[in-house]
Amino acid sequence: MDYRELGRTGIKVSALCLGTMTFGSQNSEADGHAQIDCAVEHSINMLDAAELYPIPPRPETQGRTEAIIGTWLASRKMRDKMIVATKVIGRTKMDWLRKDRSPGRQSRAQIREAVAGSLTRLKTDYIDLYQLHWPERPMRIFEGLDYVHLTGDSHPIEEILGVLGELVAQGKVRFVGLSNETPWGVMTFLKAAERAGLPRVVSIQNAYNLVNRSFETGLSEVFYREQVSLLAYSPLGQGYLSGKYEGGALPAASRKALFGRMGRYGLGNGPIAISTYIALARKHGLDPAQMALAFVTSRPFVTSNIIGATTLAQLKTDITSGLLKLPDAVLKDIEAIHLTYPNPCP
Repeated sequence: MDYRELGRTGIKVSALCLGTMTFGSQNSEADGHAQIDCAVEHSINMLDAAELYPIPPRPETQGRTEAIIGTWLASRKMRDKMIVATKVIGRTKMDWLRKDRSPGRQSRAQIREAVAGSLTRLKTDYIDLYQLHWPERPMRIFEGLDYVHLTGDSHPIEEILGVLGELVAQGKVRFVGLSNETPWGVMTFLKAAERAGLPRVVSIQNAYNLVNRSFETGLSEVFYREQVSLLAYSPLGQGYLSGKYEGGALPAASRKALFGRMGRYGLGNGPIAISTYIALARKHGLDPAQMALAFVTSRPFVTSNIIGATTLAQLKTDITSGLLKLPDAVLKDIEAIHLTYPNPCP
């Protein structure tokens, strides 16, 4: 397993990170524990969660993912060997994550309540990486490449960093990060930290895969110049790049069959681009999922590739992708497809 520095922290994280958003919904506690055991056996030292998980978000399941990680940490006695990352929600109409039923905001009170809940469920005294799941400022998220400006009030970034700084000073959080952010957002957080002596964000968790390489425009420069690590999520495009939905297939236990929340991969040039990448993998005798994962892991600006699975067999296939070095011919073909169908599924 390759290990890479998380931002400027001096902490080394595995090039593959175990994503856990299925724990508590598609996966039971026993399944979750078995997956973490498998990941650790293969030298993965980082787990990623969120207070919102499992996905899809529902009041009756919220928090189960962290709770499953917590019982694993308590039973395995390996807390000091693991990098545990989790997230606090951003701006949302969901009003069932807070005790007073307030819609989600990144206020001082809400962040402190969220951290307390995560620490309790995770059965730990500290969180290694605490991330803002998405921005609080009003903006379009998850629905395209173009920035759409929306109006509305929000807590100032310096104020949000101030709360996080208190948590760092108290030892409840070691490092802070962002997720689903823009270049403007990352740089504004960095400038605010420098100006006010507040915690510097060490990472950004954004989607990155063969059909969504939007990170390469703008944010990759932030990585190189500011050393803000990319923790790449959705490297398989919610499973589409594994080939399991090809030809109209709909596996019974898949997220698409269970929840039907994957519209971006069926729009525009998305389906043809996905099929073209899958055909490319098969042309070169590669497993489509392993090719897609190996591509993400190999990018110089990716610090850790967040993999997720619902079965141990899937997880082992994903982990094995870390041993795959894509030949130049494959990389050349990938670039040709990207030029033809650039970022069809942002």
